[in-house]
Amino acid sequence: MNLLSNFVTDVIVVAVVLGFMIFVHELGHFLAAKRFGVRVLVFSLGFGKRLAGFESGGTDYRLSALPLGGYVKMAGEDPSESHHDDPGDFLAHPRWQRFIIAVTGPAMNVLTAFVLLAALYRFHYPKPAYEEQTARIGSVQPGSPAAAAGIKPGDVVVRLGNIEHPKWQSLELKILTTAGQPIPIEVLRNGRLLSLTLTPKAEGVNDWGQAGLSPCLPSVVGGVEEGFPAARAGVQPGDRVLGVDGRSVPCFQSLASLLENDAGKPVTLNIERHGRQFAITLRPVHKVISGEDRWIIGVTARTDVVIRQLSWRKAVEASIRDNVTSVSALLVVLEKIVTRHMSARSLSGPIGIAQMSGEAYRAGLPDLLMLVAFISLQLGILNLMPIPMLDGGMIVMLLVESVIRRDLSLHVKERIAQAGIFLLVLLFVFIMYNDIVKTLAHY
Repeated sequence: MNLLSNFVTDVIVVAVVLGFMIFVHELGHFLAAKRFGVRVLVFSLGFGKRLAGFESGGTDYRLSALPLGGYVKMAGEDPSESHHDDPGDFLAHPRWQRFIIAVTGPAMNVLTAFVLLAALYRFHYPKPAYEEQTARIGSVQPGSPAAAAGIKPGDVVVRLGNIEHPKWQSLELKILTTAGQPIPIEVLRNGRLLSLTLTPKAEGVNDWGQAGLSPCLPSVVGGVEEGFPAARAGVQPGDRVLGVDGRSVPCFQSLASLLENDAGKPVTLNIERHGRQFAITLRPVHKVISGEDRWIIGVTARTDVVIRQLSWRKAVEASIRDNVTSVSALLVVLEKIVTRHMSARSLSGPIGIAQMSGEAYRAGLPDLLMLVAFISLQLGILNLMPIPMLDGGMIVMLLVESVIRRDLSLHVKERIAQAGIFLLVLLFVFIMYNDIVKTLAHY
């Protein structure tokens, strides 16, 4: 029942999210067309059969049957139906005006992403504390690419590829997009600089690169499980574990390693609580976790998420920075997919977007707004790709015509349009298949 409820929620949320972003995109085309005197025949949310709507000023504003899309139909947009002597026809207008009409759709999506993030960050700017700190390794998974490279807990990454002194966020992005490729990495260990080579491994349904690394989390207790040694000994959430039997605990993960090394012997924890330090003695218990035998005391780490309210200037700067980072990441992913350095399974379509939208909705309004901004930005950038039938294809065609100083023939335009439709259908079929395969992999 819960699965069905989540499915219905995902469908409703993605319909609203995509409907909003498509409305914004088409509104850009619509406003520019109206500004230059182009007759807009149809403004539709969705494709296919007209379900409802109204007509005003010669434009049919409609809601159509298939919600995953939308379009603005302008008079004379089809070269075979254009009458260049009609001043309301799209093709009767100068190329620079047609260029602006084409680019305003993606531009509105990019602007929406910028405005949404800036407004959100003004009142709610969340960041995991470790993302903006030095990339210090907290744990290394046995048998992982990081372990094979010789990386150890406590190492500080001073260079990863061409990135100097990376923060954890940039380190993760580099690893995710570099599966199967060796990356030079320099780490600082006990005052010594070591040069190593890390080769991330493609894992998961998306074939993202993984290295088996986790960030150094503060040694602060986030949760205490009832019935386990820590709870019985009086450990409380918010306690900072300074040491185990006099041995330092620089990261929360170090606590687990020290407990494993002691193999169940009684240990004394040095605790700091509200500025006061004291000792607690307890005996770890044995438990199988994810198929592995572990010695545990029943505590979990506190992942500090710092939520701040930024000034408008800082909110705008953060929005620009995060959107530029997202665009850069998208271009890197596309380039690596084209050059076959990344699997195309990392792409997501309507099903994947629906799942992400539902999860963000259940997480809360800030998460949903961040996802809407992210998808809106991706939609805008992808629409600028030089593919026929997309805005980018029209922009490239207009630039070519401007260089040769004449319109391409109707025959050439028809062939380009046919090729574009063929490519988009193939891409849609592949992405839907990809989504279905990844969804089934979860069950």
